[in-house]
Amino acid sequence: MTPEAVYSILQSLFLFYMISVTGGYLALTVISLVSLRQYFEERRGDAFPRTFTGYEPQISIIVPAYNEAATIASSIRSLLELKYSEYEIIVVSDGSTDGTIDVLRREFKLKPFPEAYGHELPTQPVRATYHSEIYANVRVIDKENGGKADSLNAGINLSVYPLFCCIDADSILAQDSLYRVVQPFLLDHRTIACGGTVRVANGCSVENGLLSAVGLPSNVLALLQTVEYLRAFLSGRQGWSPLNAMLIISGAFGVFRKEAVLKVGGYRIATIGEDMELVVRLHHYHRLKDLPYRITYVPDPVCWTEVPEDIRSLRNQRIRWQRGLCESLAGHFELCCHPKSGTVGWLAFPFMVLFEGFGAAGEILGYGLLLIGLVAGWVSVQGWIVCMSVAIGFGITLSLSALLMEEMTFHLYRRPSDLMKLVLISVLENCGYRQLNSYWKLIGLVRWMRGTKAEWGNMIRSASWQSPHIRAGGR
Repeated sequence: MTPEAVYSILQSLFLFYMISVTGGYLALTVISLVSLRQYFEERRGDAFPRTFTGYEPQISIIVPAYNEAATIASSIRSLLELKYSEYEIIVVSDGSTDGTIDVLRREFKLKPFPEAYGHELPTQPVRATYHSEIYANVRVIDKENGGKADSLNAGINLSVYPLFCCIDADSILAQDSLYRVVQPFLLDHRTIACGGTVRVANGCSVENGLLSAVGLPSNVLALLQTVEYLRAFLSGRQGWSPLNAMLIISGAFGVFRKEAVLKVGGYRIATIGEDMELVVRLHHYHRLKDLPYRITYVPDPVCWTEVPEDIRSLRNQRIRWQRGLCESLAGHFELCCHPKSGTVGWLAFPFMVLFEGFGAAGEILGYGLLLIGLVAGWVSVQGWIVCMSVAIGFGITLSLSALLMEEMTFHLYRRPSDLMKLVLISVLENCGYRQLNSYWKLIGLVRWMRGTKAEWGNMIRSASWQSPHIRAGGR
């Protein structure tokens, strides 16, 4: 077989793969559009919070923190401003070395408070527990370093309420977020987990723990991620949720039924993607045991989080996310196409394996084939331009679709200049940034396949969205 014939076969396979990817993502986008419209029609008039006031279940908010001195005070003040009937805040300092505990002591008047609590989930040793003298619902755990999953398990052990909400220490919740994210638990007793929307806080303004103004980041990398987050949540998770096939609830903001999580053993410390792994394990457990359950996504509970503004932090994050995805899928591969697995095993799992797990490798291989074909003369310049335009145009279409859904529903970025920036970024992100992301994902895939030791790496926090006196560590 001649090299040209081999190239032709590979090109045909790649074309079939691209058509499948395009069809899959477009189908998700259509489902998202339909379900979003239905969601907001059912909630027209914003009556939900008033209707259910006083009947919502109690929630324990768990905030794992490792070296979060720059943002932890503002985050906890934000949580204290939530409009919800009864909740507790449990901050877990995971062996922080930057003065996180000192900030918490100063800002919230902590005092040591030894207490007996359950140890259903094994964790690293707890050094001390504290209660706030000024806020009765704030508690703090100071423990030996064990990672985020270990911190969440420690928080679950100390929690006393039937639901727990895990959020990142660099995140801010909208005041009505708990009311909205708890809705599926009230409307359907089968609900065991629910995730909300995560948006980019860079460029916004936060004062005394409250989001005072929504804005776009000035940093180009953060701006690119703004569109990326819109696409991931409004086009991705919104599409899988009606099928009860959502495999990811962001570790930045999710609510779980404590009893269900304890049954499957809590968070696993052996994986770097503990948030996705837990959700996949919940699907696995309930599907194969024929237990009724719902894992869902609600689009309007908003969590604002700081995203990386430097290449190194972003690179480490994306490599880590890809490794976590691969670990989560590989650890529960029995779920794939299992007779009892339903839409999760027959649709979502293969989709994630083929298009998310190996999608980066397929995309880079495709670009490589096009380049080889162009150099070897097997593809004309016109053909190369057409193929590249189609590939890039598909990405632009998905990004603009997510932006359209944002404008149709929330319309948070109200200034015309902000909208124009987002449209421009939706185009530009597909001309270099998406390809760079694919390269990082490929690194994560290769490292997972080789069994290279996973590392979290450090993210540089700018905390530019907080008011200056909070960043300074005092009022």
